[in-house]
Amino acid sequence: MRILISNDDGYRAKGIVALRDALTGLGELTVVAPDRNRSGASNSLTLDVPVRVGKAEPGTFFVLGTPTDCVHLAISGLFELEYDLVISGINDGENLGDDTLYSGTVAAAMEGRFLGKPAVAVSLQRDDTRERHYATAGYYARLIIERLIASPLEPTPILSVNVPNLPLDKIKGVRVTRLGNRHRSEKVTRATDPRGRTVYWIGTSGPGQDAGESTDFHAVANGYVSVTPLAVDLTRHSALGAVRGWLGADE
Repeated sequence: MRILISNDDGYRAKGIVALRDALTGLGELTVVAPDRNRSGASNSLTLDVPVRVGKAEPGTFFVLGTPTDCVHLAISGLFELEYDLVISGINDGENLGDDTLYSGTVAAAMEGRFLGKPAVAVSLQRDDTRERHYATAGYYARLIIERLIASPLEPTPILSVNVPNLPLDKIKGVRVTRLGNRHRSEKVTRATDPRGRTVYWIGTSGPGQDAGESTDFHAVANGYVSVTPLAVDLTRHSALGAVRGWLGADE
């Protein structure tokens, strides 16, 4: 069993170290992750310049690029071997609802799926406490990977796992959820740099809007690990007929 580990927080992030430790013993582990924090990179690939790779230590490589670059390179020619699955994380912060469209953590898992591998993204809720329970997220990451190894899912899945920032004994269980969505994000923040130039910070994400009982928002808020199967197909199938009628197009 060969497992590829990546993330969007960088190869030195606490979350990816905790994930590698949690998966030790399940197979051959290789870490290929960005050289720095690339949160919010989504599914972007670096196409305008060459991508450089460095070796930090045996089994750990850093890429001067995006999370998607990392997984693409690892599977498509960086190594002369085949991976059995891809796991991305543990992200420092939840990826709920709309977050999945921006998340580099989810994008790394999605790239693994694009290239034919079962893929899991694991994120740890960020709350007002200072303590980060990466060990809890690592426990559930291992649990899910063990289940995938013992009983593979068909069709090949992308699973987005969000873990409450709680001690392991405070987790109430696991729920399979759908994505909720957020209110509109806060406005950008205008500031001035040391040279007097105007700069802008992207506003923080809005609170959950569609956050009812079946959603990932609700599960995490109530102390449950959320597992959401994701689809690559973004087509709004229910609207196909209406759009055909609107355009006067044939089926």
